[in-house]
Amino acid sequence: MARIRTIKPEAFVSESLAAVSLTAERTFFGLLTQADDQGRHRDHAAIIAGQLWVLRPEHTPAEVEKDLAQLADSGLICRYKGPDDRRYLHVVTWSRHQKINRPSKSRIPACPRHGALAGVTPGVMADGFTESSLPPHGALRDDAGRGHESAPTPGTDDELAGQSGFTEPSVRAHEERTEPGVKPHRPDLGPRTVDLGNTPSGGASAPAPDTVSAKQLLAEYVAGCNHRPPDDFLGHLGRQVRKLLAEGIAPAHLRAALERHRAKGMHPSVLPSLVHEVMNAGVPTAPAVHRAWTNPTDIVAAYGDEL
Repeated sequence: MARIRTIKPEAFVSESLAAVSLTAERTFFGLLTQADDQGRHRDHAAIIAGQLWVLRPEHTPAEVEKDLAQLADSGLICRYKGPDDRRYLHVVTWSRHQKINRPSKSRIPACPRHGALAGVTPGVMADGFTESSLPPHGALRDDAGRGHESAPTPGTDDELAGQSGFTEPSVRAHEERTEPGVKPHRPDLGPRTVDLGNTPSGGASAPAPDTVSAKQLLAEYVAGCNHRPPDDFLGHLGRQVRKLLAEGIAPAHLRAALERHRAKGMHPSVLPSLVHEVMNAGVPTAPAVHRAWTNPTDIVAAYGDEL
């Protein structure tokens, strides 16, 4: 990953850089942006060419190898082999010209020649940082300043990221501080994202509600017609059905209203009134039978003394 680095003005009057070619000088400046916080990088010409010369394909890995050789001869970089038999390099004057804020620990092994200078303990790195000056992984300090070691798990990514410093007792203490009324999570019950309202697979469940779509109700309406109504009529009627379903009208009431609507051949806008009639009109009473007027046969019984 490329990083923001510092190039001082005196770099352009450096006799060491003046002794190499312009392409080697550019390769050197590019290595400053690609090297890690300790100034180290893989010594692989093809990788460096892909990082620094990707838009200049004429500068091949073979040309980059010549640049690296010039930089090494001028003492600007040091090329070495690590314990894994891979080739590495580092910028020799890195600690003098690059001031890194909160430098990350290098994953590249230190140079065997510049990693242990004369009069300095073997833990000194080439960039001026000592292994002893950095807190060991897994070290925690209390208020009194005393260090506590926790054994990191070897071979894990947490060791590289410094995450092994959190001890198990501290994790337990965090888990115990739950809010009142909130039960702690139990891994044996599954993830927290499980919807507890759903019926587990294979279990008995309540019968599904009568969920009918507007498309189904409209299809039933068309099936009861002798001839298919026009598209505009069906489109208007379908909008009315969808609107009533969205209001929570029961499909049974809609079916009954649509049956009346089909039998009477009414306008689609009348459908809400028919739904209201089905829902709230109740059972209609039988109309009174009309009888034609006739003169009474017994006048005295019908009118009494009123005549």
